[in-house]
Amino acid sequence: MKKDVSCRFQLIDALRGFALLNMVVFHFCYDAFVVCGRDPLWFTDSWVIVWERFICITFILISGVSLHFSQHAYRRALIVSLGGMLITLVTVVAVPSQTVWYGVLSLIGCSMLLVKAAQRWLDRIDPFCGAGLSLALFAVFYGVPERYIGFFYLKMQELPEGFYQFRGFAFLGFPDSEFCSGDYFPLIPWLFIFLLGYYLWSVVRRCHAEVYFRCGFRPLDFFGRHTLVIYLIHQPILMGVCSLIFGYI
Repeated sequence: MKKDVSCRFQLIDALRGFALLNMVVFHFCYDAFVVCGRDPLWFTDSWVIVWERFICITFILISGVSLHFSQHAYRRALIVSLGGMLITLVTVVAVPSQTVWYGVLSLIGCSMLLVKAAQRWLDRIDPFCGAGLSLALFAVFYGVPERYIGFFYLKMQELPEGFYQFRGFAFLGFPDSEFCSGDYFPLIPWLFIFLLGYYLWSVVRRCHAEVYFRCGFRPLDFFGRHTLVIYLIHQPILMGVCSLIFGYI
């Protein structure tokens, strides 16, 4: 497959930058309200849950789109995965109660590896069908980490408890009863959102709509081009700010 590398699609950078900044604001609120104890139940508000889902879906979708432009996809996937491991190590030491196991960076790194390895076969699927199937699978398997399949929050079939007995299966989407993570994005169902993004760009190319992605927004473009670095450093900075404001140690 010929890659679109002749010209940078700045709107994708801008959208990635928007998703990143949105995530930074959300994490600041989470740190202030939940970690620092100002409002421990803040995360349970319905509008907060919708906000968090919107940020995550946007971030993962754009990562799927961006795989089309990666000239060294395996190396990039390894770097992103190592970033996810670093987040885990830092949170284990700094905030044990909020340790991140299998966070969004781990998901994206693994998704990049899997999709890149299967790219030859995935590209044989019509992009419209691929996008539709990816969205349908995400809807059906959305509840797998909660022990059911159905349609998003509509529970249709309970899954056997035997699937959730092994700690190592949490990465796949089958956490055991004692599993706890400050940020949790298992392969099932989130790999399907990554695939949706991958196929959506193929749909854009099929429709010859790439021209609409050549204009961006410079302030957001910058953040979009340095997403990984900013993602890795933003939480320590936010925690430092929260310490100054709320006296949290």
